[in-house]
Amino acid sequence: MNTKTLLNPHPKSYAFSNIYAHNAYFKFFSSMPAPTSHTDIDTQIRSLCEKPNSQFSEAVSLFQRAVGSCLLPSWSTCNFLVDVLARSKNHDLALSVYKQMTHVGVSPSFLSLSGLTDCFVSARKPELALGVMGLMVKCGFRFHLFGMNRILKGLCQNGEVGNAMGLFREMQRNCVSPDIISYNILINGLCKAKKLKEAVCLFVDMEAADCHPNLVTYTTLVDGLCKDSRVDEAMDVWEEMKKKGLVADVIVYSALINGLSFKGNVDRAKDVFDEMLGKGILPNVVTYNPLMHNLCRMGHWKETTVMLNDMEERGIRPDVVTYTVLIEGLCKDGRARNAMDILDLMLEKGVEPSTQTYNVIINGLCKGGMVSEAFKILEMMTKKGIEPDVVTYNTLLMGLCDDGKVDEAMKLFKFILNGGSFVEPNVMTFNMLIQGFCKEGCLDEAVEIYHMMFEKGISGSIVTYNFLIGGYLKAGMVDKAMELWKHALDLGLSPNSTTYSIIIDGFCKMPMLSVAKGIFSKMKTCGLSPTVFDYNTLMASLCKEGSLEQARRLFQEMGNSTHAPDVASFTIIINATFKAGDFQCAKELLMDMLELGLMPDHLTFSVLINRLSKLGLLEEAKSVFERMTDSGFTPDTFVYDSLLKGFASKGETKAIIDLLHQMADKGLVLDSEIISTILTCLCDMSKDVDVMEILPNFSKEASKGASISCDELLSKLNKSHPELKLLCVA
Repeated sequence: MNTKTLLNPHPKSYAFSNIYAHNAYFKFFSSMPAPTSHTDIDTQIRSLCEKPNSQFSEAVSLFQRAVGSCLLPSWSTCNFLVDVLARSKNHDLALSVYKQMTHVGVSPSFLSLSGLTDCFVSARKPELALGVMGLMVKCGFRFHLFGMNRILKGLCQNGEVGNAMGLFREMQRNCVSPDIISYNILINGLCKAKKLKEAVCLFVDMEAADCHPNLVTYTTLVDGLCKDSRVDEAMDVWEEMKKKGLVADVIVYSALINGLSFKGNVDRAKDVFDEMLGKGILPNVVTYNPLMHNLCRMGHWKETTVMLNDMEERGIRPDVVTYTVLIEGLCKDGRARNAMDILDLMLEKGVEPSTQTYNVIINGLCKGGMVSEAFKILEMMTKKGIEPDVVTYNTLLMGLCDDGKVDEAMKLFKFILNGGSFVEPNVMTFNMLIQGFCKEGCLDEAVEIYHMMFEKGISGSIVTYNFLIGGYLKAGMVDKAMELWKHALDLGLSPNSTTYSIIIDGFCKMPMLSVAKGIFSKMKTCGLSPTVFDYNTLMASLCKEGSLEQARRLFQEMGNSTHAPDVASFTIIINATFKAGDFQCAKELLMDMLELGLMPDHLTFSVLINRLSKLGLLEEAKSVFERMTDSGFTPDTFVYDSLLKGFASKGETKAIIDLLHQMADKGLVLDSEIISTILTCLCDMSKDVDVMEILPNFSKEASKGASISCDELLSKLNKSHPELKLLCVA
């Protein structure tokens, strides 16, 4: 900020233009003779302003009538009126009186100019307040620290922290020593503007200037650092504060708890919370909310309930944020119906949900496949006068598209587009619909939405192109996909990890493995780290092609990178190793997997049982089968089919019979493939076996038809093997 800016009033200020036009030096107006009634006007104006129920409007009306009838109030009364109106926050009236008095040549006093400064600051026009300050200096008044601090605050509140710093330096150059309030205002402004480095530097300068930080200074800096995720630095400032004998209050503790919770350090946040209680400092709702948010996120519902009860016992009423946190936690845990109960409780307690609250529960319902219930929530919020925003409608579009209801999504989209929702669609609105159509293979419709987006003046994001490229690759339209890739690059969009993942996956499925490998290499040269999904996709394709050694090299590369192999990675490589007949290596891989703390999932168990059965390692297959059931996984028809074929290859009739009874007891629904396997097993049995006696009845789910009896199985067997007809029941 330069001296010219500081010392000259704002050129657009009508009040200042009048000042300069009518009396450049503001000489006291004394040419009019003072009639005796002036004293009465002064007395009446002051009386109206100073009485217990001040009548400021009447005082201004009296002033205006007096000016109109040439009975001008005294210089002191005019300035008194501006000052008292400014101090009582009647800023418009103060400006009006100031304009009239300067128009008729009454010069402003220090107090009225100070009041004018407050008016402009309150009107969020700090640049005009600066002009007034410059005028005060030109009129011979000294810098006024209180007024300067007001302007500093106004600039910071207006987001002009750079200008505030300029004024601060100007103060120092004009020998006006900033006080603790000046520093606190600026540190707060810098923190809110995310200029933490400058805030910390000013904090250091403050101490060097022998202006000692107080509780407000430390609180502001701790809160700013926490909100900027610099929690360790905030903790250091907190420790320094305690060493200086300053006692932290609930605001400091709440800021630290919020920062620690946001970083995921819930245990440390709870320690700070306990320390706060130990010092007799009562928490407030702001203290509890971040702790509850993280407990919900981690699924610690028992602790969350305890904390909610603790709040109520202390007489702290949960607010809209508290309930929204609970609703969000339940929705993320897949418990959207329970979240609706919290919404009902919230309404019972008289806490009005916000748009964000409704958006959270709508999102939870949509992700849980309950789109119709989500629309009921939309209806509820509109009836209550809560206006849905673009996030609300985007979430509903996502829900419909995820549910495959793209036609209904299109209707909602047209409703938004035609202004029925009173919200403007954004890039995400279009992306949701493009994704939905691509997912359903409706590429023409997706492209139509894409063109419509550009007609609306909305530029597509890289996400837009990711959806379209993925859709074209899925449809085998490589040229179109690559054309879009080039177009995105021409627009200056940078492909992200998802872009590469989509292209790698698409070329692997075609299969165009050599291209997929080239894209994988390009991804790394562009400084993007392949994800576990990318490695797994490429390894699976290499294994399917029979390039086991290349897949192993990729697997080894994963182990040396930041992306460690997951269960799917091990399952892919173990399956291929088994297929290659290298049982020992596959066993070692399995041991490595367990040592890394990765437990086999349903697919891993299924692959192991299938491969061991095919290799004739039935004891090992049975052992894995038992471990699978002990781990809580339910074997499906693929697992039983693998075991049956393995037992049949070894002629283990008893094992087959036991397994068939186990399948029947578990209510396994038979498909055509396993029925064929059962029939083959029965055909291979000795003719001495009484099939009617050993064969159980298998039941199907009601939706898939009635049960399949022993007679029906034998009937199928007779048709496929006529030589066994004497086994059939008549």
